Amino acid sequence: MRMRPTLSWTPTEDLRPGTTDPEPVADALRAGGVLVLSGAGLSTESGIPDYRGEGGSLSRHTPMTYQQFTASAQARRRYWARSHLGWRTFGRARPNAGHRAVTAFGRHGLLSGVITQNVDGLHQAAGSEGVVELHGSLDRVACLSCGVFSTRRELARRLEEANAGFEPVAGGLNPDGDADLTDEQVGDFSVVPCSRCGGILKPDVVFFGETVPPQRVEHCRELVGEATSLLVLGSSLTVMSGLRFVRQAAQAGKPVLIVNRDPTRGDQHAATRVALPLGTTLTALADRLDIPVDGRTAA
Repeated sequence: MRMRPTLSWTPTEDLRPGTTDPEPVADALRAGGVLVLSGAGLSTESGIPDYRGEGGSLSRHTPMTYQQFTASAQARRRYWARSHLGWRTFGRARPNAGHRAVTAFGRHGLLSGVITQNVDGLHQAAGSEGVVELHGSLDRVACLSCGVFSTRRELARRLEEANAGFEPVAGGLNPDGDADLTDEQVGDFSVVPCSRCGGILKPDVVFFGETVPPQRVEHCRELVGEATSLLVLGSSLTVMSGLRFVRQAAQAGKPVLIVNRDPTRGDQHAATRVALPLGTTLTALADRLDIPVDGRTAA
């Protein structure tokens, strides 16, 4: 299935307002078998902005599409210059209270799995296991010619050597690790090829307009089928890649619960949307369930 390059979504007037009562989420967690689907909003407290929330990056930035990246050497130069600079900040991001609470829920057997739309690896850094990275990970790089994978750390080293003195000041950072730079700041940034075959290197992430690997989609569908309920954390569900799992769960009669401050494209399928900050809400839920988060004793 192809990921629709949908960048915006306008809420309809008939959507129910969000609630500030997280008890339905607590009930679902008590029952166990909860499948988590997380989005960019979960990582904002780690210093990584989201796309569509208040101050979201789409107000100033249009993400690179797969078609642009593969068709234009200049587009690749612009992407890698911006991504190389952004990686210095992105790679230093650390899990926040929300990530740690999700890890705690998993360790206490309340979750059936975690699917993330994020490419930052923060769920794993917090200790969650078996995370399905729906859109891939910025920590890996793939060659479009020979298919070999390499680490982002190794690519960063090569780009540093090829672009000594490249130190522009970025206007902002985006959820995909792409820093805001002008064409003048990008300049003649040197893009390095695959060290094995000389082919084009691409981050191992799903760009807008690119196909999510079918086997990954099928695995996620199986997880939804096995889950008791679906808990959406910090996703607007604007793109079909995540929304389809919400629709699948709802059609199967499984409760869909959303924690997101703003309305989402999946609200019509949800039993409830809790309009509260993620970190404090998930930590409070852990306290309510007497589950320690990150080694501390629950209140």
